[in-house]
Amino acid sequence: MKERRKQERKNLAAYTQVFDLYGGNLIGYLGDLTVSGAMVISEKAIKPETEITLAIELPELPGIKSVRMGIPARVAWCQQDLSPQFFNVGFEFKEVSPQQKGTIESIIQNYEFRRDAPKYPARGPSPLS
Repeated sequence: MKERRKQERKNLAAYTQVFDLYGGNLIGYLGDLTVSGAMVISEKAIKPETEITLAIELPELPGIKSVRMGIPARVAWCQQDLSPQFFNVGFEFKEVSPQQKGTIESIIQNYEFRRDAPKYPARGPSPLS
């Protein structure tokens, strides 16, 4: 399948719950995030093209007092996860306000799971060599 994503996904290292704002039920947990969409790890499959207003529970963020962010979204795709009891659900945000964009960027900056190798200081030869 051709990749149509306009922005690189940012995997998160935060335990962030995502709810159906009006249904009140837990959809799942945020897996990755961009300012235009998100992937949620869910126990249930959700039919593509379904429209849902997501309520994303916000992790602790510097300078942000809100605890929840509501964003209208549509299900772009749904696939079974590597763990067969879960589904990965891709949401496309329909509207993102400038304030929400700033909040999303803060989540990414503060909670992105970084895979960069640590930069250890150089050491001399090992005594075992």
